[in-house]
Amino acid sequence: MSSLTVKKEGSSPPTSNPSLPDDLLKELHRTRVKLYKARSLLGKDESCLYLCLGSHYDTHWFTLCRKPDKTLINNDTSLEKKSSEYVLARVPILHYPPAYFSCLVAVGSDIYNIGCKTRYDLKPSSSVSVMDCRSHTWHEAPSIPVELTSLSARGIDGKIYVAGRHGYSLMCYNIFEVLETETKTWDPELPLPCCDTSCSFHHSRSACIDGKFHVAAERKFCGGVSAVAYDSMEGKWDWVAIRKRRDLFSDCYCEIEDVLYCVSEGAIRWYDTKAEEWRDLMGLVGLPKLPSCDFIILADYGGKLAVLWENNLPSSSQRMIWCAEIMLARRISYEIWDNSFEICGKVEWFDHVLTVPKEYALAATV
Repeated sequence: MSSLTVKKEGSSPPTSNPSLPDDLLKELHRTRVKLYKARSLLGKDESCLYLCLGSHYDTHWFTLCRKPDKTLINNDTSLEKKSSEYVLARVPILHYPPAYFSCLVAVGSDIYNIGCKTRYDLKPSSSVSVMDCRSHTWHEAPSIPVELTSLSARGIDGKIYVAGRHGYSLMCYNIFEVLETETKTWDPELPLPCCDTSCSFHHSRSACIDGKFHVAAERKFCGGVSAVAYDSMEGKWDWVAIRKRRDLFSDCYCEIEDVLYCVSEGAIRWYDTKAEEWRDLMGLVGLPKLPSCDFIILADYGGKLAVLWENNLPSSSQRMIWCAEIMLARRISYEIWDNSFEICGKVEWFDHVLTVPKEYALAATV
């Protein structure tokens, strides 16, 4: 049984689930890498969930793996038996840059770390690093043309759109850059600039909705947080009318097939762009009560919704990381105006997948 210790000048790195020996976890990782390479040779894609845990001192990466010789039982409807036999296995990366969820973008088998900043880092940065998930190695990529004090990035059709702020105080202005991932070059012919004096990109939040790049923006003269959307086909920015805008760019959100999901007041919701309304994700029978959104991360897991959350252990210096996998299904709803669709979820499993020291917190999923 592996154990965790905490050092005064930092901390020991978080270990994987203490119910598994370290050598078994290493074997899990080696097996997964071999399987990934074999599937790549056969032309078959595999969805992998990566989790980044961070503290004030460092970051560590994990990937979701099935324990050996375990089979997920789908025909058992008992809520108490939805144990998945999954575990978060640590990825053996020797050197890795700082990371935060708004700066990470997955494109194919690569994970782009735009800005290489942590949640607590306020220094301007232009660095870009890329992790090859086939070999779990990081390498440098062309830097952002200008240093940014805050930024957010999203991938659309093989391109990475980056919105942020350059400078400080009264000398701060909006920046918008586009990275061509195929050529690893920044677009020299920038789209329509976003230096409109009526908004500012103070908030590091962005999302891809209906094929458009949405950015949380603050109206300079009337206050309040809203959103602007960039349409790459038309090359223009537009203000977006979104009800309950505070939910649009909360700390826990993700996009799956152009639909935005978030957690608000313990409920998982999705945004109906036609009705301009947030709707509760129905059908989540058996999902435990979720904590506040500060302790939750959502992720696209091969078209399914992955939910990860923290749970502190009483009278302990450790916390548990839980994960749930939710299948999503769309269906026509005649109760919603304009015969729109609704989205229902089905909890396939949830389980405790990792135990870490309390100073480590969920930083990002990809």
